[in-house]
Amino acid sequence: MSVLDSKIPKGPLKDKWTTYKDKINLVNPANKRNIDVIVVGTGLAGGSAAATLAELGYRVKAFCYQDSPRRAHSIAAQGGINAAKNYQGDGDSTYRLFYDTVKGGDYRSREANVYRLAEVSANIIDQCVAQGVPFARDYGGLLDNRSFGGVLVSRTFYAKGQTGQQLLLGAYSAMNRQIARGKIEMYNRHEMLDVVKVNGKARGIIARNLVTGEIERHSAHAVVIASGGYGNVYFLSTNAMGSNATAAWKIHKKGAFFANPCYTQIHPTCIPRSGDYQSKLTLMSESLRNDGRIWVPKNMEDVLAIREGKLKPTQLSEDQRDYYLERRYPAFGNLVPRDVASRAAKERCDAGYGVNATGEAVYLDFKSAIERYGLEQAKIHGIQNASKEKITALGEAVVEEKYGNLFQMYEKIVDENPYKTPMMIYPATHYTMGGVWVDYNLMTTVEGLYCIGEANFSDHGANRLGASALMQGLADGYFVLPYTIGDYLSHEIRTGKIPTDSPEFDAAEKEVTERINFFVNNKGTHSVDYFHKRLGKVMWDKCGMSRNAQGLKEAIAEIKAIREEFYKEVKVPGSANEMNPELEKAGRVADFLELGELFAKDALMREESCGGHFREESVEIDGEQKGEAKRNDKDYAFVAAWEYKGEPSDAVLHKEQLEFKDIELKQRSYK
Repeated sequence: MSVLDSKIPKGPLKDKWTTYKDKINLVNPANKRNIDVIVVGTGLAGGSAAATLAELGYRVKAFCYQDSPRRAHSIAAQGGINAAKNYQGDGDSTYRLFYDTVKGGDYRSREANVYRLAEVSANIIDQCVAQGVPFARDYGGLLDNRSFGGVLVSRTFYAKGQTGQQLLLGAYSAMNRQIARGKIEMYNRHEMLDVVKVNGKARGIIARNLVTGEIERHSAHAVVIASGGYGNVYFLSTNAMGSNATAAWKIHKKGAFFANPCYTQIHPTCIPRSGDYQSKLTLMSESLRNDGRIWVPKNMEDVLAIREGKLKPTQLSEDQRDYYLERRYPAFGNLVPRDVASRAAKERCDAGYGVNATGEAVYLDFKSAIERYGLEQAKIHGIQNASKEKITALGEAVVEEKYGNLFQMYEKIVDENPYKTPMMIYPATHYTMGGVWVDYNLMTTVEGLYCIGEANFSDHGANRLGASALMQGLADGYFVLPYTIGDYLSHEIRTGKIPTDSPEFDAAEKEVTERINFFVNNKGTHSVDYFHKRLGKVMWDKCGMSRNAQGLKEAIAEIKAIREEFYKEVKVPGSANEMNPELEKAGRVADFLELGELFAKDALMREESCGGHFREESVEIDGEQKGEAKRNDKDYAFVAAWEYKGEPSDAVLHKEQLEFKDIELKQRSYK
């Protein structure tokens, strides 16, 4: 087996990135004009990368399957973006952000990449403010911060519950400047269906025009994948329904190793599912845990009465409520990391204390925050002996200012007023920490092929801290890739224009066309969604929050069987030469059916509990692991990367050793 070379610079952590940049090869401005770069995906990572590379002078082609970069799924991010600026004076620093990220990821992220992320985080805020991103500000006009799970400081910058949208508009405006100058060629409604390698180097892509169905060839000196995560392998997730794994999976099949596919984030604050008819789940921002208290009834008779509609949660007194996170983890309380909060909610619901009809919900209650803010506002406004109604009104106004759009969204979906009745939440699949393996330069195991943002594996280990997704995407796109890709492209200044009439492009286009023709000509009896739902049920039941060896072996066999049936029985209406969303879905679900098997195989290899995933050989009781929990420190410090060998079942495992010299390697404790 080959050894993965992460190309991490030598020297102390705090000096690695600075020293590296000082010695890196550069491309001079006159030569940048002759070099082409393809960027696939225009969310925060891809949009910021495309804008920055074009600003530097490269010729950029940017691709998105949406009708505009503004509709990339980054727009759905709600709560905020981390940065180690220590505006609150509460002890934050670059090292503390680094420490929290590595510790929060169960010591399974690459130390050097994470320190670099923490180091450039402060620059992101300055960049975005300069673009006009309307971050929240305090009474004095300075940028405000709030706290997120897994940390003891306030370092999260935010714009109400619309942070992703506002940051994406900033990146999009930077892109538009370059589109107007002709430095970015924008290809909306295009989907990458394969990467083209020439002499071992990534030299272009095959894309489909999703409006006309035309298959197109595009060449470049380097290709950057920024296509997001694969949470929709579960069918029900917080991802947009169009979010998919195709770009990342296609490059994996062309030689880019895939790392940690079984690490998915289970987000603790999602609106519970209400039935089998649903096609996606809705996220409630983790920022709500700043002010919301999570609880279930202490007594089973109260749980049953609530489910039957005989009792309202507001009728339960404080001593009838179990604020289980505050009870189990007093230091962090409701702001424990996402994996801890998710596992704890599932444990309470599995024990029978779930409060909705399906038994899969806990309460997120803002009563205490509304009262606290109301009393504070009454004092500020000099209101003496304020009535309970006045205090409530003042408090609700503060909560509305901070979270108004989230509360409005919840009420529209659930038809309950969360100012008056506690929200119901339950864990759901959200972000994916696994992804394409990259080295320190963000290059994959294919030369000239880069992967940034959620699509790569490097920064979040087995669990991502809240508000770090936007940070990683913008760090990679604005401040990391523009340096590291130059080191590679400095050797391409004499290459000249890459032709698209080569045998390699011919072969790749032929393969793509044959696959499309298969789907539209297959005379099956079931829709694409029929198979996707079946896959999702297997993934959640046997590869979700609870896992065991027997279940994972069953999942591998079941996914194979679903995949075989899919190719025999899938029916795709319409033709290839038109706008055909079912055809798009067919290709994406075919990729999920392969990724799902590798996912389960990766999970089977990991005989331990980590992140949001718990091996059922052990049991969690009151926040402590009991029984046969297979966790030991020597297993922490490696990344499992998989090399594709024709079929997911033939994938070969490689290990990259991770060194943690600056952090004591031990099991996390939040007590």
